[in-house]
Amino acid sequence: MALPRPPREKKKLPKSRRSPRRPQGREEVPLVKTALASSFEEIWPQERDLMIRPDRYRYVRKLVKSKSCVFCLCAQGKASFETLTLVKTKQSMVVLNKYPYNNGHLLVLPRRHCGELLQLNSAEYSDLMELLRQSVKVIQKVYGCEGLNIGMNHGAVAGAGIPAHLHWHIIPRWAGDVNFFPLIAETKVVVESLESSYHRIKEAWQEVL
Repeated sequence: MALPRPPREKKKLPKSRRSPRRPQGREEVPLVKTALASSFEEIWPQERDLMIRPDRYRYVRKLVKSKSCVFCLCAQGKASFETLTLVKTKQSMVVLNKYPYNNGHLLVLPRRHCGELLQLNSAEYSDLMELLRQSVKVIQKVYGCEGLNIGMNHGAVAGAGIPAHLHWHIIPRWAGDVNFFPLIAETKVVVESLESSYHRIKEAWQEVL
């Protein structure tokens, strides 16, 4: 039969090697102020601008359903801020996007209601390409952007919002202009109003061309 072992004596560690005691319950640990903490207090809370756009919510949730083609309405009306139409040629036109992904987001499209690229005649296509080139020149002058997204979603399954009427997108881009917000909240915040964008681009168009 094994004999019971004598109890071990606990060795006391020196104070310098002891672990700090954790606070019990909701006891608060005093915050040690450092240079970093003081600088953090100086910049927080940050001042932020709030932009409320309920019309944008209705758009991204597909609650806005127009019975007529909005681009055809632009083609029939005058080039004005009310229609967001900037320039018209015999075959084509440039419209400021009502729901821009970035400041200065333009749409270049034929005046004729057409949803198939191969159905454009030679005159329409040539006029569109020339107007597209002019639009790039104006946008670069107004915004000094570092790059551009230029393209078209052809067909509903390709992401076209209005597939029955062709339209090319011109979107100014800058380094760091994209974050998680459009992905998570399906919302893009732009810092310039449509009215300001319209008048800046309209004025530059008359100077450049």
